[in-house]
Amino acid sequence: MNRYRALMLAAALVSAGTACERRPGAGATETTTGDILVGMYGSLTGDGASFGQSSVEGAQLAVEEINNAGGLLGGRKIRLLVEDDQSKPDEASNAVTKLITQDKVVAVLGEVASRRSLAAGPVCQKYQTPMISPASTNERVTQIGDYIFRVCFIDPFQGEVLAKFAYNDLKARKVAVLKDIQQDYSVGLTEAIQKHFTALGGQVLDPVSYSSGDADFKAILTQVRAEKPDAIFATGYYPEAAIIVRQARELGMKMPILGGDGWVGDALKNGREALANCFISNHYSGDNPDPVVQNFVKTYNAKFKREPDSIAALGYDSAKVLAAAITSAGSTEGPQIRDALSKADVPGVTGRLKMNAKRDVDKPAVIQELTFSNGDVKYNYKTTINPN
Repeated sequence: MNRYRALMLAAALVSAGTACERRPGAGATETTTGDILVGMYGSLTGDGASFGQSSVEGAQLAVEEINNAGGLLGGRKIRLLVEDDQSKPDEASNAVTKLITQDKVVAVLGEVASRRSLAAGPVCQKYQTPMISPASTNERVTQIGDYIFRVCFIDPFQGEVLAKFAYNDLKARKVAVLKDIQQDYSVGLTEAIQKHFTALGGQVLDPVSYSSGDADFKAILTQVRAEKPDAIFATGYYPEAAIIVRQARELGMKMPILGGDGWVGDALKNGREALANCFISNHYSGDNPDPVVQNFVKTYNAKFKREPDSIAALGYDSAKVLAAAITSAGSTEGPQIRDALSKADVPGVTGRLKMNAKRDVDKPAVIQELTFSNGDVKYNYKTTINPN
C-alpha cells in the first residue's frame, strides 16, 4: 500500500504540474499544443496490485526520460494519467472509458492481466484509441481489433518455451498441470503447455482446476502426488503460486514446479525456501549485460530504491514504443498512431519491439530459476529460448 500511495501521489503531481489543451473528443480535431495526455490503467489495489504498481513505475520512468530529453512533437511533454482498476475486469472497462471520454487521452497503456485487457480493450477499439498492453499474454487480447497492441510474447510461445525446458532440460516425461479456471491467462497457458509437451512425446495428466483466491491446495496436491509426475506446472498468478509451492513442499513433493511470467509479484516471497527447484519463463533478465538493460536497471533502482521486475520493464517498453509511434506519426490522432504502431521497430529493455501483422511482437523468452535469499526472491538466469 505504501507503493500505491506513492504512485497515486506521483500521478497527481504530474497531472497538476502543467495546464494543457485537451483534445475535444475521440475522433475530433487534433490538439497540437500543450501536454500529450496518455492514460494508463492497472491493478494498483486488489489481488493483482504488484502487477499494476510495477507496470506504472516502469511507464513513469520512461515518461520522465522522454520529457527530460525534450518531449515529443516539438517539445510537448507527455502527461501520464493513471487509473486504478482494483484488479477487477468491470473496473478496468470503467477506468478506460473515463480516460478516453472524460480525460481525452490520445492512447492507453495497460493492462497486465489478460482478463482485464479483454474487458477494457473493446472500449479502446470502439473509440479508436490505441491501447498497448505491457504484459497480457493471452492470444485473444490483440484479436479484439486493430487498435490493440502489446509488447510481450504470447502464451502459445510461452507454453512452448516451458514445455521444451521441462522435457529437454529437466528430462520430465509425465507432468501435472494446476489451472486457475477464473483467469484467461492460466487457461491459455495451460492449453499451450499441453499441446507442446504432448507433441514432444511427453504425457500431460488431466489438468487440476482451482480458482483465484483459493488458499488451501493440499487436497488437489495430494491427488497430484498420487500420480507421481516428474514435474508440475502451476499456470496461475503469483498469490496462489506462492501457496501452491509451499504446500507442495510440506507434502514432501520435491519435483520441479514451473510457472509463467505471472509468477512475478511481491506475494511470491511467501513461498520462501520452498522456491528451490522452481523455474519460470520470463520476458527479460536484469543480468543481461546489454547497455539498454543495465541503464534501465540502474535508473529504476535509483528512482524506486529496488530492483525492477519484468513487469516494470514491460511497462517501460510500452511507454517507449508509444512515444516512438507518436514521433513517427507526427500526430496524436488515433488512426495515425495506430498506423505507426503497426510498423513499430524499437529496441527495448525486454527485446526488439517489432510488431508483426497480429500486433504482437516476436522476441525471445528467458528461463529463470528461483531462489529465496535475504528476505527476497531471486530470479537467476538459466537460458534463452528464441521463437522458432
